[in-house]
Amino acid sequence: MAETEFKLQRVFGDVALLTIDSGEDYRRPTTLGRAALESLDRALTDIESQDWRALVLTGKPFIFCAGADITEFPKASTRELAELGSRTGHEQFARLRALPFPTVAAINGVCVGGAVEIALHCSARTISTAVRHFASPEVLLGIIPAWGGTQLIPQLAGPELAVKMIVENPLRQNRMLNARQAVEAGLADRLLEPVEFLDESIAFALELAERGGIEREPADLSGTADVVRRARSQLDDQIHGAAPAGYVALDLIEGAATWPIEEGYRREEAANGELLPGRHAQASVYAFGLVEFRSKRGVGIPQVDPRKIKKVGIVGAGLMATQLATLFLRRLEVPIVLRDLDEATIERARGTIASELESQAKRGRYSEGKARFLASLVSGTTGWDEFADCDLVLEAVFEELSVKKEVFAALEQVVSPECLLATNTSSLSIAEMASDLNHSERVVGIHFFNPVAVLPLVELVRTPETDDVALATAADIVKKLGKRGVLVKDAPAFVVNRVLTRMTSVLMDALEHGNTIEETDEAALRLGLPMAPSVLLQMVGPRVANHVLHTLHEAYPERFPLSPTLDNFAEGKDEIVVSEHAPRSVEELTEAVLEAIADEVARMLDEGVVPEAADVDTCLLLGAGWPFWLGGITKFLDQTGVSERVIGRPLAEVGVGVA
Repeated sequence: MAETEFKLQRVFGDVALLTIDSGEDYRRPTTLGRAALESLDRALTDIESQDWRALVLTGKPFIFCAGADITEFPKASTRELAELGSRTGHEQFARLRALPFPTVAAINGVCVGGAVEIALHCSARTISTAVRHFASPEVLLGIIPAWGGTQLIPQLAGPELAVKMIVENPLRQNRMLNARQAVEAGLADRLLEPVEFLDESIAFALELAERGGIEREPADLSGTADVVRRARSQLDDQIHGAAPAGYVALDLIEGAATWPIEEGYRREEAANGELLPGRHAQASVYAFGLVEFRSKRGVGIPQVDPRKIKKVGIVGAGLMATQLATLFLRRLEVPIVLRDLDEATIERARGTIASELESQAKRGRYSEGKARFLASLVSGTTGWDEFADCDLVLEAVFEELSVKKEVFAALEQVVSPECLLATNTSSLSIAEMASDLNHSERVVGIHFFNPVAVLPLVELVRTPETDDVALATAADIVKKLGKRGVLVKDAPAFVVNRVLTRMTSVLMDALEHGNTIEETDEAALRLGLPMAPSVLLQMVGPRVANHVLHTLHEAYPERFPLSPTLDNFAEGKDEIVVSEHAPRSVEELTEAVLEAIADEVARMLDEGVVPEAADVDTCLLLGAGWPFWLGGITKFLDQTGVSERVIGRPLAEVGVGVA
């Protein structure tokens, strides 16, 4: 892979144009590693030795810079190495900041992490209206912006924006600012259109040179302590002290209001030395690799040509089916036919889809005409004949095996033998579902997670009969839908629901032995999970959760006992059935949850439900929103010795391997 260089050109006679370039196209975002900082050092030496009127720093086409090279983070295995990495960035960026002429960062594309920090060391910033990713996501990775970000962002934009950008946004599904928001926040000075963006940025730099720099009102830092105090309380509510990076970042933001920039640099270096070699950051780096690299490779997917999908059928028109239809329509832009038992349900679903498209048009995603056109592609039926020319039919009906078998039997009478038949079942046997079909080889599981628009995971389920073309086609569809498919074996509840149900079984048992809901929630929240188990249960629906438990109980009765309390919840009753008053402490419950998960993951790996622990982690990261600093979960279980205690070895060593 080519290394990032800072390429220096002289333009317009006396303007230094410094381009961050990896030699790759936009599909490989430019990053800042050791070689890049060495290149910057050489470029700055050249710049410092010559006369210039101004400098413009920009990126290769469509990419400004994607920040630090995360692949180098595991090498920072000691405090000294981690501090050195932070110090090197500070020293190079400070030289840029000290240049005796105006410097403009021309942000032409993605600008995250260390890229924001180098841009903030310039005198001013222009940003293209096309930029949708401007962020400091380091806290998501268990670290802090350690090249000046915690100091310069509050000084430029104030403490509230600094808290939002550095702490809150990363922990809210890594939200990012767009170009306009960056300008409104005071982090960029000019919003420019992509056409002539570089020329206009150079003109802006020359304008600054002409007028002797840029004047801006300093941010009001007087209320920083109160802002940070409130943010720390919110962070406690959100992650319950499970990971240190957010708290450290808040301390640094608070300090930026009073200490000089050089002191802020030293504090960032010390913080990086503490955090980067630590287990939270190293687990986060592992998780990042799973989400950004491994999950995109399509591990285990056959290398055969997928079939083309020109029309999609969805059986069902309820909430989940409507979400799925909306996704297919927006991403594939092909005709969609919905089936349900009555016209009213179908029309309600079509109305919901049309409203979503209209909302997207108002946000600028589509023109009004395009939104109306897409809505016109959705039809409905209470029969089966409309599915005859479909290339894919996905069933999303009630979780009852007999009902799903009836659906597939009816479909086989009208669709072509090449039509892919898919199920969105959350726990049932797909092989059994397809057992009476003449063409069971074209049946596959495509299990989405709710809410469909938010969670990226799709469990791709292959039965023993599923052929290569069917699986490859399903994987291709999932990719075109903008989702990440993880290949799993046709086993009860697959991966995510099996892990979550094992955890739920421990917590239901605790309720039935005298613990409170608040205690069982706290036991899970102490791990930093994104949602309390009681809230998750209501979101999933007690009936669905109880159905999954019954499915798993039939397969593994000793580990998934039925719960009279969950039975009550499923029937709409709030009554907790206490069999014995023997409550455990929250600490004991947390440990019981971790041990149960370690045991269940080991069993899944031994059964070959997925080839490696990495696949379990990918599923939990993308399908359940579990935090990066747990590394999904198996990294945490291995790091803390739970795996060794429960199964006698790390989970990373369990499994059948990847073909």
